[in-house]
Amino acid sequence: MGRAFEFRKARKMKRWDAMAKGFTRLGKEIAMAVKAGGPDPDSNARLRVAIQNAKGINMPKDRIEAAIKRASSKDEKEMEEVVLEGYGPCGVAILAECATDNNNRTVANIRSYYNKLGGALGKTGSLDFVFSRKGVFKFPAEGRDKDELELELIDHGLEELQIEEDMIFVYTAFEDFGRMHKALEQMGIEAQSADLQRIALTETEVPEDQVEAVIKLIERIEEDDDVQAVYHNMK
Repeated sequence: MGRAFEFRKARKMKRWDAMAKGFTRLGKEIAMAVKAGGPDPDSNARLRVAIQNAKGINMPKDRIEAAIKRASSKDEKEMEEVVLEGYGPCGVAILAECATDNNNRTVANIRSYYNKLGGALGKTGSLDFVFSRKGVFKFPAEGRDKDELELELIDHGLEELQIEEDMIFVYTAFEDFGRMHKALEQMGIEAQSADLQRIALTETEVPEDQVEAVIKLIERIEEDDDVQAVYHNMK
């Protein structure tokens, strides 16, 4: 079948792996939202956001409903949110947001990746000066006037609005995330995704011959089943 077939197959498998990881991540987020505020999205804003994000990556409706049902069961294990911070090769700051039912296992696994691939796991809060937590909303730009939208959203916590590849990205401070989400809902704007993300305030320049080592560590952390998201400050 040739190299072209093998290339297409490898690319398709990578997409499937990424999709499966996304479904797992949002399944956990749905579970934590249900445990925190109940199974009704009308009265649980966090669950409403999680369902919205799941739809944004084409997670099947029956899988979303199954995640809500499982989380509503008393037998379902409690998930704990954990943030693990460290430094990789060349001093690159790496922050991993995790959802786990076994904190000791998760910490041990992440520490082992640093030990094998370079760097060291740090203390909680050690990267507070490197990353700022922001609310980030993404929705289609088609039919929307950028200047008009900025004026409408500025009273709801808008810090920055960008347009990239026909998509609008709205940034808010961490504490304004809920306010902005409610404002967009009232305006009839359904975001493809609405997340709290870590934005690097400073960047670390890495020599070209060390970039691969940093990427290898980041990818290994991302592959861990307990990891929800990974942020770094490599330039």
